[in-house]
Amino acid sequence: MSLIEDDRYQILIDVATQYIEEQSDPEEEQFVFSYTITITNIGTLTAQLLARRWLITDGNNSMQEVQGEGVVGEQPIIEPGASYTYTSGAVLKTAVGHMQGAYQMLSEDGHLFDAPIDPFTLAVPNALH
Repeated sequence: MSLIEDDRYQILIDVATQYIEEQSDPEEEQFVFSYTITITNIGTLTAQLLARRWLITDGNNSMQEVQGEGVVGEQPIIEPGASYTYTSGAVLKTAVGHMQGAYQMLSEDGHLFDAPIDPFTLAVPNALH
């Protein structure tokens, strides 16, 4: 979970991951994962998610950066006390990796701020001890 410090701009980010075995092909170094993210606005101002930035690192320390507008084609507006949940995916060349990043948010008072996404692990079941 990630949390920013300013009371007006508090965004809580929770992540759940899943390995998608039926879409993966380990012999071809293709490991497919989904991640479901819940973004909760626990601040006092409405905020809109404008953009995302991800750093995706596989087990070989190969890093990929992904940037773009919104998430899954949307730029959700999240009111205080409300949450927004979406599911997306990532493909790695190894059975274990991790992701981290940030969402660029715009508060109703015109303040741009980043909501950091703490590193989270993508791993084939039983790949980690």
